[in-house]
Amino acid sequence: MALQLTGRTERFQAVLDQRRLLRWIYLGRVAVATASFGATLLGSLFVDPVSTFVATALFVTAMALTAISFVRTEVNRRTPGEGFLYAQFVHDLVLITSVVHLTGGGDSQFSALYILVMAAAALLLPIGSSLLLAMLGSVLYVGDAFLVSGGDLSPYLVLQLVVFTLVAVGTGYIAARLQEAGEGRQRLQAELARMQLRAADILANIRAGIITVDDAGRLLYANPAAATLLGLPVDEAVGTPVLERIRAASPGVLEALTAHIAGGVATSRREGVLLSGGRAVPLGITTTSVSGDLREEGRATTAIFQDITDVKQLEAANLRAQRLEAVAELSASLAHEIKNPLASIQSAVEQLSHRASATPDERTLSSLIVRESERLSRLLSEFLDFARVQVLRRDTLDLRTLVRGAAALAGTHPDRGAQAGLVLDLPDAEVRLDADEDLLHRAVFNLILNAFQASPPEGEVRVRLRTLAPGEQPLGLPFRGTAHAIEVRDSGPGIAPEIADRLFEPFATTKPGGSGLGLAMVHRAIEAHQGVILVDSTSNGTGFTVLLPVDPTPSGIAP
Repeated sequence: MALQLTGRTERFQAVLDQRRLLRWIYLGRVAVATASFGATLLGSLFVDPVSTFVATALFVTAMALTAISFVRTEVNRRTPGEGFLYAQFVHDLVLITSVVHLTGGGDSQFSALYILVMAAAALLLPIGSSLLLAMLGSVLYVGDAFLVSGGDLSPYLVLQLVVFTLVAVGTGYIAARLQEAGEGRQRLQAELARMQLRAADILANIRAGIITVDDAGRLLYANPAAATLLGLPVDEAVGTPVLERIRAASPGVLEALTAHIAGGVATSRREGVLLSGGRAVPLGITTTSVSGDLREEGRATTAIFQDITDVKQLEAANLRAQRLEAVAELSASLAHEIKNPLASIQSAVEQLSHRASATPDERTLSSLIVRESERLSRLLSEFLDFARVQVLRRDTLDLRTLVRGAAALAGTHPDRGAQAGLVLDLPDAEVRLDADEDLLHRAVFNLILNAFQASPPEGEVRVRLRTLAPGEQPLGLPFRGTAHAIEVRDSGPGIAPEIADRLFEPFATTKPGGSGLGLAMVHRAIEAHQGVILVDSTSNGTGFTVLLPVDPTPSGIAP
């Protein structure tokens, strides 16, 4: 069916192709003029000098007009206008009339050439213009017949006129419909071209990688994202086997492609990895086949894949949030249950140590018990703070002021550690947000203080504040619309692998004497503002990105 439609389209285009029709007209004109000139020379060279002169003049005129027209339309590639076409058909009508006259007038067998000229005019000119030329041809034919026959209208002549009229009207009607169809086809082609350009623009700018290979593993197409992710020079690789090159960059994409090629099994939401910069980047992979109409020429398989690091991080963040909520509830219950008996124990020990009969050893042990009780009490207070993290009120604040204040406080804190440098990248204009200032300040302060503690003396801590449009945000966020991003990056050795998966869990710490509740409290504070916190850690440093929606839903405010 596709081949039949293609053949019909090509024939249809041939009928309406102006330049192709003109080439046939040029060829036919030269053939008629040459044949007429040759026949006249052979039959009337020494018998009828007038006929010889007329044939010669027609031959020279036809050749000159054809040469000029050919240069205009074929060499200079100028589009023929109506005036140009009128000149062609008027000349051809005069040429045919002369040939008919030289070969017997109205009874000449060459009178059928009028029909060809009328049909060509109907295809290239509007129907009104083609009918006018048909009338001119009829007048020339009848006039010449009157001259040759001496004014005698034969039945054959009348029949010829009727045929001319029917041909002119019928051909004009068919040509009008063909021109309408041609205009529709041109509009369809223009729309198809626009859709192709739009699709090409989408494929070129989409963040997902798209690659198509045939059954032999030869590359048919790769968009810029796929070329970048897989390291394929598209201009050089198209038409060449690329499966081994894909294996080196992403075994997951290769497995999905080969499984589809071998068994025709489509892959949906398969996970794989991309080996990039010495680390494995998670990918989401989907495969599909092209239309079955092309199976006679071999199938093609398309793989669509994209970096799902952000999605995986958000999934992990959701799981962490659920675990933290459960731990927070348990922590609050335990803290309340332990704190009151602990206070009683501490008070009783203090009273015992102050007895007059208490020995020095008893006072030493009592002092140790009181000191450890106070430490345990502080830990329980941290538990309660962790359990009570919630947005109690929202005020409109400028995030620049909040970030600047948190950075200044962290920079002068006694637990800061090594004197790493601080680089603040804040916008010039206000960055307004409705938030709980105290809760958000504590979260940002903790992140910056941790960054100072993780950085070496010669390192630096970079804090950046910016606003992200929806198109600039990671995929899978639990909110929509514009968001403010607070980025805190240190220059330390990165997060230890043994703790990377438990970074935001309570008690997960590598600091001596640390409670492991700092980042857990940060996570809960950001979540209370309906935001998310993302982590990116390498051997060159760790970055925390806090994303806060500008317009959170009211459900994010605690009662």
